[in-house]
Amino acid sequence: MRLPRLLPIAAAALALSGCLHVPSDGARSRGPDFARAQYAASIALPAHDWPAEQWWRAYRDPQLDALVATALRDSPNLTVAKARVASAGAAVAAERAAGGAQVGLETGFNRQRYSSNGFFPPPIGGAFYNDASVQLRASYDFDWWERHRSLIAAALGEADARRAEAAQAAQVLAASVAQSYLRLQMLWARQDNTNELIAVQRDLVAGRRARMAQGLATSDELRSAELDLATLGEQAQHLDTDAEREREALRALIGGDPDALVKLTRVRVTPPSDSVPRELGLELLARRPDLQAARWRVEAQLGRVASAEAAFRPDINLAGALGLDAISLGKLLRYPSRTLLLGATLDLPLFDGGRLNAQLGMARSERDELLAEYNKAVLDAVAEVAREAATLQGIAKEAEAHAAASRASSELAASAEARLKRGLANRATVLQARQAVLRQRDVALQLVDAQLQTQVALTKALGGGYHAAPTTNNPIASKP
Repeated sequence: MRLPRLLPIAAAALALSGCLHVPSDGARSRGPDFARAQYAASIALPAHDWPAEQWWRAYRDPQLDALVATALRDSPNLTVAKARVASAGAAVAAERAAGGAQVGLETGFNRQRYSSNGFFPPPIGGAFYNDASVQLRASYDFDWWERHRSLIAAALGEADARRAEAAQAAQVLAASVAQSYLRLQMLWARQDNTNELIAVQRDLVAGRRARMAQGLATSDELRSAELDLATLGEQAQHLDTDAEREREALRALIGGDPDALVKLTRVRVTPPSDSVPRELGLELLARRPDLQAARWRVEAQLGRVASAEAAFRPDINLAGALGLDAISLGKLLRYPSRTLLLGATLDLPLFDGGRLNAQLGMARSERDELLAEYNKAVLDAVAEVAREAATLQGIAKEAEAHAAASRASSELAASAEARLKRGLANRATVLQARQAVLRQRDVALQLVDAQLQTQVALTKALGGGYHAAPTTNNPIASKP
């Protein structure tokens, strides 16, 4: 059929396409209201900017910096995430290559014996013949209804989601390493403090033993002091076990060998100042890689929905081939061996038993599900930030109240020392006052530990320094 004769058929197909019914989309789901994503009025931490990209450097600890760098370089989880990003990029390239113009070269050579009792009579029947061909084929998909373009957009959205997930994996890993390292340092600090308590308690036991020998103390007083010493020893052993477990957890996070943490030393950790960004709102979307991943998944599904809607429309494509065909290689390159093919294909869905309706319904339902999950993720993110900020605020109030108790115990210890020098107090009184100071210090260390863990948790809740590149296309805001 000549190409001009195809034009009326194409026009008729386009007219028929106007009669095809694409089911209406009754969904009215929309993206979250970021104007309501703010802190509660009761949260009054100092306002500051969002976390820096390498936020862990605020702790000014070279050991922590090295551990996070090692984890981000050698972690198997990040290797898997990077592989998924590469796979998504390959899928985008494959989707791009599937449309538009296609050109290929096809060659073939066959030797065949025709049946003597078949369709061809002798001399063809019963003889062997060669068949050689060289053909250049070309086709072009016009993508009238942007079905293929929608699939490319879906693949791009999936690739962007994979990149955001890789960034999320890196942020979670950095936060886990920081929390494990800081907890290990605080366990070591509590170990040192407990060892000082044990030394003081041993002095008390020795003093009571000497007093009992002189008849100035009872055996019950000695046993009570020995019980306190045993309890402190049990506490020290418990801290040793926790520190060893935390050390192994940290080694697993960085993917190190058994000697990876041999040179790790004890340092005094100073928490940076507590603060939160001035506002959350829409900025939280760009700062949280998990929210970005959820957003890109919705955009990818919007592309699949558009592709499913385009499947209701007719598809017209052109194809052509130019080549040579002959029954012997000697005649293959001669002018009379030429072949030529021009054609067009028309794919017009008329009746499919509801298959297209079902596919479109599934695509729209999955879109609504992903959008609902995205909205929930935003609300959860805001709640997570508020929860960690409120916890930090509460820890600060506890630390302020504890500071008064620590000052009182220190003043009591100083008074006991002064009275001992004047002969107005015995050594046991001084040792007990010293124990009170050390016990208050242990409580202070636990508060610092809680503050450090919550600071890192808040940093992770704020996105850990991630910042998404701005985009000009945001179907979530423009489509239901």
